[in-house]
Amino acid sequence: MALQISNREARWLWLQSQGLSDTPTGPLNLSETIRHLGYVQLDTIQNVTRAHHHILWSRNQNYREPMLDQLLGKDRAVFEHFTHDASVLPIEFYPMWQRQFRRLGDRAAGYASFQKAIKDIGAQEIKDRIAAEGPLSTHAFDTKVKGAKQMWDRPPHKRVMDQLWYAGELATSHRHNFTKYYDLSERVIPPHHREVTHDDIGQIDWLCRNALDRLAFASLGEIQRFWGAVDAKETRAWAQRADDLVAIKLEGRDGRWLQAMAPADIEARLANLVAPTSRLRIINPFDPIVRDRNRLLTLFGFAYRNEMFVPAAQRIWGYYVYPILERDRFVGRIEIKADRPAGRLRVTQFWPEPGARWSVGKQDKLAAELSRLARLIDVSDILWECDRP
Repeated sequence: MALQISNREARWLWLQSQGLSDTPTGPLNLSETIRHLGYVQLDTIQNVTRAHHHILWSRNQNYREPMLDQLLGKDRAVFEHFTHDASVLPIEFYPMWQRQFRRLGDRAAGYASFQKAIKDIGAQEIKDRIAAEGPLSTHAFDTKVKGAKQMWDRPPHKRVMDQLWYAGELATSHRHNFTKYYDLSERVIPPHHREVTHDDIGQIDWLCRNALDRLAFASLGEIQRFWGAVDAKETRAWAQRADDLVAIKLEGRDGRWLQAMAPADIEARLANLVAPTSRLRIINPFDPIVRDRNRLLTLFGFAYRNEMFVPAAQRIWGYYVYPILERDRFVGRIEIKADRPAGRLRVTQFWPEPGARWSVGKQDKLAAELSRLARLIDVSDILWECDRP
């Protein structure tokens, strides 16, 4: 008989595996936080703070914005590449990313836009300049888009630099004001990580096993989507090879029981479960706890979508809306925006979830979290431009 995991246990497991179960205080080990998560997605939009900073701050509120740049550009404790999106990963994962370099490099090289771009500027020309001049951003090159510019058009040098980055020939040296600087990989990645090789089966096994470890329980599709580095066929083949997976039945928020799988230590994890912190959290829209919308709906009954790329007239909520988490429930949504020059955090809209009672205590916890978020970005004034809960 499959091991049964109740909905409450599932929520607690998922929060614990994503570093949101404990109160986010105490000594900060940033490398360990990223290793625990597996990766942290990068995003350009600075609504309050960029998504990667908010995600890390949510795990430990002693985190500050310059720390990730230090870890990438000086400590070389992480490297930057593509999971489901641009992300930073622990540097020790680099040997297990060789397939991903090949897969994404080959894919980018096959695009018609790349084939057109290399007629204007060759890969070797770019590498030679970087070798001679040191790390360069795309601003160091001056090729132009020809003809009518479309939304996703990029200059030829950007297309070629990105293909070299996808293929692992170039690496992100550092970022300055979020601008990426490219360097030759051998000058960025330490040799003891760059020169280690594993066969494809070994890399696939590692990717799938480490995905499941961080998910705590999952379907094959969830395992496949975690890194975005294996396909459905490879994931199925891995599950058939693995002889220590535990079949489970998982209770959804609506009471339905679903089939899934868990790692071999699932019973120990269940035995050691503790209730999540009572602290109220404002969660970033790109946070891994909410990234898989189907998993979010199944476990928490929380229907959420990121509407920043939805035309304004079609939005249900707003441009950049943050879920609000308390213990193991999502209790509301809030739209906030930083006005750093004015030293202000603006609250523009707020929506309680149906059935969530906003007591005075809950209101006080939200005010405290807003104050903590304001301190992260070094502003002091919190302005409510809508009705308070």
